Amino acid sequence: MNLLKANFLKVQDVLENYKSSVYEKNVESFLSAYSPEIHIYDCWGSWDSKGISSWKAKVEEWFNGLRAEGVSLHVDFNDVVVEENLNLAFVHCAVTFAAHELESGEKLRQITNRFTFGLRKDNDSWIIVHEHSSLPISGESGKALFDLR
Repeated sequence: MNLLKANFLKVQDVLENYKSSVYEKNVESFLSAYSPEIHIYDCWGSWDSKGISSWKAKVEEWFNGLRAEGVSLHVDFNDVVVEENLNLAFVHCAVTFAAHELESGEKLRQITNRFTFGLRKDNDSWIIVHEHSSLPISGESGKALFDLR
């Protein structure tokens, strides 16, 4: 797999790449922030993804779905907490995904997930080695709560 070699000098650069790559639906740019050995716990579809090939297939499906629907997806990171040392970083935050119709710009829907990223410095660049997204669950209904913010 020929991924774009990005140079994320700061942890915040990884988050900015995430936002812009999702908005542009650019699979290669999006994946450039991830380790080939990425392990993801996702709240959508399956329990987890192991390895960049598995993650790439899911990201392609996600971005292709957005294209087919004719929407742009705006990503905002809120309540970001970064803890880092020389070689490891830990980020937790709330991530809001807002879908907008391409032609009118009208907001169609929005959800906010909780995210945790584990990053490692590799050749002076930060890469995501673990990602965990989650949604709170209603104790009464057992259903996910998509937008408590």
